[in-house]
Parts: sequence; structure tokens; C-alpha cells
Amino acid sequence: MTSIAPDHKPTFASVPIAERLANALPVLLIPILVVLGFLAIGNPSSWLTLTVSGLAMGMMIFVMASGLTLVFGLMDVINFGHGAFISVGAFVGISVLFGLAEWAGAPSLTLNLIAIFLAVLAAMAVTGLLGWAFERVIVKPVYGAHLKQILVTVGGLIVIEQMIHVIWGPEEIFLTRPEMLKGAITFWGAALEKYRLLAVAIGLALFIAMRLVFRRTKIGLIVRAGVENGEMVEALGYRLRIVFVGVFIAGSALAGLGGVMWGLYEEVITAGMGEEMMILVFIVVIIGGLGSVEGAFIGALLVGLLQNYIAFLEPKLALISNIGLMTAILMWRPQGMMPVVKAK
Repeated sequence: MTSIAPDHKPTFASVPIAERLANALPVLLIPILVVLGFLAIGNPSSWLTLTVSGLAMGMMIFVMASGLTLVFGLMDVINFGHGAFISVGAFVGISVLFGLAEWAGAPSLTLNLIAIFLAVLAAMAVTGLLGWAFERVIVKPVYGAHLKQILVTVGGLIVIEQMIHVIWGPEEIFLTRPEMLKGAITFWGAALEKYRLLAVAIGLALFIAMRLVFRRTKIGLIVRAGVENGEMVEALGYRLRIVFVGVFIAGSALAGLGGVMWGLYEEVITAGMGEEMMILVFIVVIIGGLGSVEGAFIGALLVGLLQNYIAFLEPKLALISNIGLMTAILMWRPQGMMPVVKAK
């Protein structure tokens, strides 16, 4: 019976202080940015509102980016079609919510959450199945050929967007959030939207769950080992190709979840919403480090917080703030903040 040996890492005490500080810096960037935002904004209530909004935005971007970074890291696939799963997830989920209008409109938080759960479940099931078909038909023939991957996945994105037009129509669809998630609560003089608080909770729960799976389960160990040295994992007798497909399906399903969350966040969905979100998703994946869930999490929070702070302080700079963030981080760490280093 083959097995993968556990990681043998040096103890914390044996790691030089300079290296420890270097490893901790990406994590420290978030509280540093929050403090700088407070100093720049000045008003505590405005700062708190913007911080919660930034965290909510970052969590939703993380949900969409987490699957893509694993596909990059494990499968070495540049999948521009990932945005199509975001759009499809949004349309499927919102269609389910429309079908459960009585539950979504009821003055009951329990019924509202059940309606959202069923919408998310349907979206993840459809996008997971779509991801499986996408990998089998479009991605599988071009493994190892990055230029071809870009061309065929962009083509797949366009085809799926057109299918959305055929099924749901070309017009954007406006929606309202479930009854008990409308409005905001007041805390410390700040208005905190209920839905954004829910988005923060969902994103944080997903991150914790992914860490537990990757750090505490056998399948997570196989995935992490496959990211670092796929040839060795296959030599030990594990069928890494099946793991590849599973990761692709999971990443597509997470994109569907992110699509539903983002649609409720914006209260409008369009066929091109996934394509538009891919700019932020790719920025997060790149600055986090390919294959790194932790890096994607930190990168997404930085993107969300920075965009909200800059939009408040200097709206004209909001559009380029994330490009500036990516440039600064890549000048500091060209491979991203927490890259997964593959064995050579």
C-alpha cells in the first residue's frame, strides 16, 4: 500500500527571524491596510462601513478565485472560461430564487436562508456538471499548450455566454435580496448591510473548510502533493488525472457559488458578468501565487479593501487601484505572495 509521507518542515524556532518575518508579511498586509484606511478616512463609522464592504467584496472574489488558483496550480491550465461558470451560476441560482419567491419574500430569516441554500445548491450542481463537460471536451485536448488553452477557453466562454442569451434572453435581470437580508444594521454609528455580513461569513467559512480539507484529509494531501510534484504522486500509485477532473469540477462549482453571491450583491445579473469579474479574479490569483488558496484569500481581501477605500477617498483612482496593487506586489514578490513551488 503506497502512501504519501507527511511534510517534514523545520520547527518554528529553527527558522531564522528574517525568514519568519518575510513569511508573515503577506498576512500582515491586511491589518496594515485596514489601519492605513482608518488613518486616511478619519471618520470611524465611514471606515467601518467601508471595511465591511471591502471584506464582503473580497470574500466573494475569493470564492470565485479559489477554484481557479487550484486549477492553475494543479493542472497548469489557463482557463479563461472560468468566467462563464460565474455567469451560469448566477442565472441558475437567481432562477431558483425566483421560483422560491414566497420563501425569499417571507419575513423569516430561516426561509430566506433555505431559499438561498437551494439556489446555491442548484447553481453549484449545474456549474459543476458544466465544468466536467468543459474539461472533457475543451480543456483535455490542449493540456500542456498554454496558447491553445487561452484560445479554446476564450472560445468556450463566448459560446456559453451566447447560450445564456438563448436561454434567459439578452437583457440584464434585476433582482432584490431576500426580505430579511435587505437593509442594514447600525453598529458604532456605521450602517452595515445585512447581506454583506452574510457574504463575509460564507467566505470565511469556505476558507476554513478548504484549509481543513487540504491540511487534514488524505485527498487534500494528494492535491497539495500533486501541485508540488505531480510525477512523484503518480509514481506512488495515485491516479492524479482523476484528481485533476475532480478539482476542475469543484473549481467550477465554486465559481457558480460566487456567481450567485455576486448577483445578490449587485442586485443585477448579465451574461457578461463573469467575463467582467475575471479581471479581478486573475489579479487575485496572480498576486496570491498560483496554486495557493491562502494566497488567493489574502489577495482577495487586499483587492476588496483597497478598492473600497480608494473609491471613497479618490473615486477616479478606483479603476486602477488593483492594477497598482498587483504591480507593487509583483515587484516585491514576482511569483506572488504565497506561491506553491513545484519540484523540478
